Amino acid sequence: MVKFIDTHTHLYSHQFHQDIDTVMKKSGLVLQKIFLPNIDSESIEPMLQLCDTWKDFAFPMIGLHPTSVKLESWEKEISICREYLDKYTFYGIGETGIDLYWDKSTYELQKKALEIQIEWALEKSLPLILHCRESLEETIAIIENKQNGNLKGIFHCFTGTVEQAKRIINNNFLLGIGGVVTFKSSQLPAVLKEIGFEKIVLETDSPYLAPVPFRGKRNESGYLPYIADFLAELFGVPLSEIAGVTNKNAETVFNF
Repeated sequence: MVKFIDTHTHLYSHQFHQDIDTVMKKSGLVLQKIFLPNIDSESIEPMLQLCDTWKDFAFPMIGLHPTSVKLESWEKEISICREYLDKYTFYGIGETGIDLYWDKSTYELQKKALEIQIEWALEKSLPLILHCRESLEETIAIIENKQNGNLKGIFHCFTGTVEQAKRIINNNFLLGIGGVVTFKSSQLPAVLKEIGFEKIVLETDSPYLAPVPFRGKRNESGYLPYIADFLAELFGVPLSEIAGVTNKNAETVFNF
């Protein structure tokens, strides 16, 4: 049976507290591995506990989400993340990035926090997991400016243009493709048809952005095959080919 890798899922979220064992077991039926990005200091321990319980299946990442960058607390938050980074094994830095949807007033602070985490990624030779809601152009520009040949990672929840996709790929980053690609209103299928699937990885962003036919409901990592099925049909290739390419990309970027 074809199994996939979910490169971005928040299964430590409170939304799964009641049935996390069931959700994890279901995920294990269709997935080889899952990677969990951190949000802030409060999510670190729940994430690590989940990964400890599901060793060799769930792998943690550490970072400060841009919506958690607040004037009064971001320096303390990022220092806590740094303390954990030096004590535990993590597989990526993130999720970090820029978010101009929720709060534009913290843009300069978000940039500072991102630049600090870029340095962590370079120091630890880890991939950078980038959140870029309504800030794709700004985030690409920062990466282009900081790229020294050693930066790599994933532009999570990519929904940009063909030109932006090419710039991302040219900077040694991958496109994170999730449930949005299955939405009727999405322009992403047309973009991917021009780009191809050689430089993408799959993700769910659970509990958010559930693919069709679950749109609007709680998302789960176990729904990832619906995304893969859509892509196999879009590109006219066997499901095993989508799995092979995206799994290899995931293992390469996460140093497996």
